[in-house]
Amino acid sequence: MNDIFSNTKEFIREYRAEFADHLGKAFEDSNALEQYTMLVHLIRRHISRQWVYTNTRYGKKDGDKQIYYFSMEFLIGKLLNNYLINLGIRDIVNDGLSQLHVALEDLFDVEMDAGLGNGGLGRLAACFLDSMAFLGIPGHGNGIRYRFGLFRQRIVDGQQVELPDNWLNNGYPWEVRKPEKSVIVRFNGSVASRGEEGKLVFTHENYDAVLAVPYDVPMIGYNRDDQINTLRLWSAEQTGDEFDFASFNRGDYAKALHTRSDAEAISYVLYPNDSNQSGQELRLKQEYFLVAAGVGGIVARYKKKRGNILEFNENISIHINDTHPALCVAELTRILVDEEKLDWDRAWAITVNTISFTNHTVMPEALERWPEEMFRRLLPRIYMIICEIDRRNRVFLESHSATQTQIDNTAILRDGQLRMVNLAVIGSHTVNGVAALHTEILKRDLLRDFYAISPYKFKNETNGVSHRRFLLCANPGLSALISEAAGDGWKENMRELEKLEPFKRDPEFLKRLSAVKRQNKERLAKYILDVNGVTVDPGSIFDVHVKRIHGYKRQLLNILKIMELYNNVRENPNLEIPPCTFLFAGKAAPGYHFAKMVIHLISAVADKINADPLVRNTLKVVFLENFNVTIGEIIYPAADISEQISIAGKEASGTGNMKQMMNGAITLGTLDGANVEIHDAVGEENMGLFGLKVEQVQSFYRKGGYLSWDEYHSDHRLKRLVDQLIDGFFPDVGHEFRDIYDGLLRDNDEYFVLKDFSSYMAAFSKLQGWYLDPETWQRISLHNIAHSWPFSSDETIRRYESDIWNQ
Repeated sequence: MNDIFSNTKEFIREYRAEFADHLGKAFEDSNALEQYTMLVHLIRRHISRQWVYTNTRYGKKDGDKQIYYFSMEFLIGKLLNNYLINLGIRDIVNDGLSQLHVALEDLFDVEMDAGLGNGGLGRLAACFLDSMAFLGIPGHGNGIRYRFGLFRQRIVDGQQVELPDNWLNNGYPWEVRKPEKSVIVRFNGSVASRGEEGKLVFTHENYDAVLAVPYDVPMIGYNRDDQINTLRLWSAEQTGDEFDFASFNRGDYAKALHTRSDAEAISYVLYPNDSNQSGQELRLKQEYFLVAAGVGGIVARYKKKRGNILEFNENISIHINDTHPALCVAELTRILVDEEKLDWDRAWAITVNTISFTNHTVMPEALERWPEEMFRRLLPRIYMIICEIDRRNRVFLESHSATQTQIDNTAILRDGQLRMVNLAVIGSHTVNGVAALHTEILKRDLLRDFYAISPYKFKNETNGVSHRRFLLCANPGLSALISEAAGDGWKENMRELEKLEPFKRDPEFLKRLSAVKRQNKERLAKYILDVNGVTVDPGSIFDVHVKRIHGYKRQLLNILKIMELYNNVRENPNLEIPPCTFLFAGKAAPGYHFAKMVIHLISAVADKINADPLVRNTLKVVFLENFNVTIGEIIYPAADISEQISIAGKEASGTGNMKQMMNGAITLGTLDGANVEIHDAVGEENMGLFGLKVEQVQSFYRKGGYLSWDEYHSDHRLKRLVDQLIDGFFPDVGHEFRDIYDGLLRDNDEYFVLKDFSSYMAAFSKLQGWYLDPETWQRISLHNIAHSWPFSSDETIRRYESDIWNQ
């Protein structure tokens, strides 16, 4: 497919014209940033007509249901390479730029990763948009245009330092500002009521107004330039002429800009630190800002195209990605009652039949709760709506013989707090988990009272990732090998990867597979040398642990394993083990002290091992700072071992496991999240499995019976490792790791690091043995690739469409 440029000559002619038309200069006088920007402008100009046509066509015919996906994160990464492939013009553009003496790869380097997310939640949302665009589903994203992203991570003296992510410094040429679509969002103030035609009417007064301005980014699917979806990002701005000119003239510049600063702060940073009241208020403002802008825009567009608000849920689906956008429930109800003048019962029926909800976590800190008084003050009318939702839900449960425990546990308002997950479940027609195990935990534990009352609401939709982004785009060498063996069909239907099965018995093919992996490892090794100054051996096992730093993800368990290997090699320099490069990457939340200490520990271990000449040919440890999509696209194709070692029952799904699996990595993991389904797909003989089962973990949490001191005293390896945290083994850190030591022993090892250590070491040793037999390793690697198709986001989105959005 390529209806954009018929040949290289045409591309060069149009590309040169962009510089004259937009910059008033010749191509020869341009720099790399301008060359990148003009290339994006050229692509956007070509797709703009179809983009407009798509938006005009959507919603006009019956059955053309619009899907609006609300998420606080959309980790879309860089778009240029992906879109060149999707549009079928990469080769033409590459050839044209070469004739102009420009390297396409250099322009890829100019593009910034969009600072719109942090981890799996945001990358999943981006993969879903990719698959909806490819599948021709009218699906659009609603998010926030963060000025400074989450943060740019630097590792200084072994410790994480957070800096602003200035990804918008040079503009973002993919976006189109749409000020005419702006929405007023109201905070604070009071609510007045009056009688009108026998009904009570409410008006929000004396509010602080913030202008939500949309920026649209095209979502271009693979081989689908005939249909282009939209990611709409909302930016917070000051409304009207609220500049305090008098204060400015008096020299009080801070006061003059106060209103503007307060408004714009809403879209400055993803997940501001909420350890204080100001941070909590800003987070709540962010969430309502996204919801009010997004839902308001959807209703306005629907009324313009369709008109009949009573048919809203037949034509619109709103999906809330985790609890952050749960206020969609209250905001849509408010619009239907206050602005569309519907009675409550009708408004509520439309709301519930419009909204669906995905839960992504069982971790308590992610199940948002807001102080009721703060919420009432900041969002007075929304608070009233939620009070009525809560009251009616209690009445309904009482009339249907629910127990008092069920009523209390499903209440939105309780003990002075507003519980967002309960609002999301009550206000949605469908609630889904993101892996089979996670959904079962929701049903029997976290949301068991909801499940007992409304079992029909609950479904499982296991996560998936875009194989075109993380295999076709990120790993061209492997993609070419797959296409040569199995044809190109896998690019549009990942099930076609099963055609690789016979090649597990082809030694020559396995050697070629190994050669592709070697090339990817050499590329990563070069990146590590350039960024970290550390030389690693591409022939070593690349053991990869890249994800958000958190206690339950157990980077600590991994680093203890590495310390044990180091101890063993130091004691026995002639020990024969395959060389290993251990690679970590990920960010710790700014206020999460333990996670930051783990980063420091990883860095300390890396410094010690990498400087020791006795192990320089056996072990290396690397922490790559500022992990993002682009770095992931370098790491995933090079991974040999995929570390997925969270404590069973805590990881909802995981998606890094899927990305590495489809690139040929072998999973070393627990039966947690989607690891369970990876195990089902490949079999225990094709992965490294270890650790407590979820039933054992939950039993320990509920009944006790686990004492980390017992593990510490009964295993001499563990005693030495834990003691090394505080006994001077790391001479330059003092008592820095005392908190980790205390967490393992005094606090009884919350995430069972010591309990799972022995089985983890055994599983790792098994994988080491496989690696020593190259043919065995490549056969298992290929088996993983061939059976990774269930984890394509195309498969996931097809299920969402049939099971949730179009039910």
